Amino acid sequence: MKVKCLYLLSLLALNNMFVSAQKAKMYTSSDKVKWQQTSVDVRKQQNLDADIVVSATADQVIDGFGGTFSELGWDALSLLTQEQRNAVLRELFGPDGMRFTFCRIPLGANDFARDWYSFNETPGDFEMKNFSIERDKTAMIPYVKAALSFNPDLKLWASPWSPPVWMKKTRHYATAPGDHNDFTEENEVTGDHLIQEPEYLAAYVLYLSKFIDAYKENGINVSMLQFQNEPYTKHQWPNCSWLPESMANFIGKYLGPAFSKRHPDVELWFGTFNCNKMEDLDCVMQHPSAFRYLRGIGLQWEGKDIVDTIHRKYPAMKLMQTENECGGGSIDWAAAEHTFDLLQTYLNGGVNSYMYFNMVLQDEGASSWGWRQNSLIRVDSRTKRVAYTPEFYLMKHLSHFVKVGARRLKVSKGENVLVFRNPDGQIVIFCVNKDTKDQNLVLSCQGSVINLKLAPKTFNTILI
Repeated sequence: MKVKCLYLLSLLALNNMFVSAQKAKMYTSSDKVKWQQTSVDVRKQQNLDADIVVSATADQVIDGFGGTFSELGWDALSLLTQEQRNAVLRELFGPDGMRFTFCRIPLGANDFARDWYSFNETPGDFEMKNFSIERDKTAMIPYVKAALSFNPDLKLWASPWSPPVWMKKTRHYATAPGDHNDFTEENEVTGDHLIQEPEYLAAYVLYLSKFIDAYKENGINVSMLQFQNEPYTKHQWPNCSWLPESMANFIGKYLGPAFSKRHPDVELWFGTFNCNKMEDLDCVMQHPSAFRYLRGIGLQWEGKDIVDTIHRKYPAMKLMQTENECGGGSIDWAAAEHTFDLLQTYLNGGVNSYMYFNMVLQDEGASSWGWRQNSLIRVDSRTKRVAYTPEFYLMKHLSHFVKVGARRLKVSKGENVLVFRNPDGQIVIFCVNKDTKDQNLVLSCQGSVINLKLAPKTFNTILI
């Protein structure tokens, strides 16, 4: 009788163990398998000796993921039939695709414009009487509106690469000579490239303000402005160098006061800051006049070196990774793994939003100034074939599942993993296996344990 009771109790315990196990969806991408759904067992138990341990401690709120619109991107999409183009846009912005929620508009020409242009190249037009966005009606506005048709709630922000050339000491859109421009030694200046006299600074504010108004008149609301892309970069494509003291002065005395009156609903951010000099960032963020107008900081390239320091020093300030490092047109798995390293650095560092650069390009991804770059989607100009790159699937693993308002959860043990808690309580676990062989891991997350077998060279998302 005693043996029989023990046997029954063992059966009951075994049954309870299986009852307590739940199935969780798992999505996997590799170079061969683009998007595969399977399931894993999740058991309710503690295992603090697991390979990966997810803490209950939450850090920053996630405001969204997105990319950058460009003329060359729209040109690539224009090679396709309407049906093909809609399919691509649906994958980027639709509910079953990447669900991008927060995207960037270049204010005038960037390096993926067809060529250099601004909205006013009339010298001395301080009143901006000749300001016009007619050029943007050929590509930028149709591109943005096409995206909005799939996600009407898409948030938009803008940044210029260069002011009109007549407003610059260099009298040129670039900051360095190259084989794709006519910048010469005579153009070279040190320090600020924008002329720092009051009439020029006031005119530049008016220029930026008119862009916001003009886009609004065309049905596009821009909710945030970062007034200079990469002020620390010297390149042959459009750009403009600024000293930190001049940026602080411009924000505090000109841009901030004007936008608080004309565009109180448009947030001003300091960016895009592509420098790892904390003292230069502090020069702006601790400037008494400038700081009061700033709602966030945009970081790219060398900014990754100090993102965690900034998050600790300015915890109330929103942070954005503003431009994913662009690669060299390889569009391979190695590039996707590099982008994952960037995502991990910036998200663990505290950014609230993350921007890829070119969403769509054609062929080898060459800019108008000769740099081949990666993109999420590639269009073959000869065959009109659409290819989704490894970085597309990498970004989809996050942007599709991590909802606006999610909180990043800290990982107290383990590597190559990012974890988020969505507003509805769902846990999103993103694991990467960079090895060329299977990885068998035990993951512990707030009272749940998962035994994972990650295939070689894969991105993996588990939903609890």
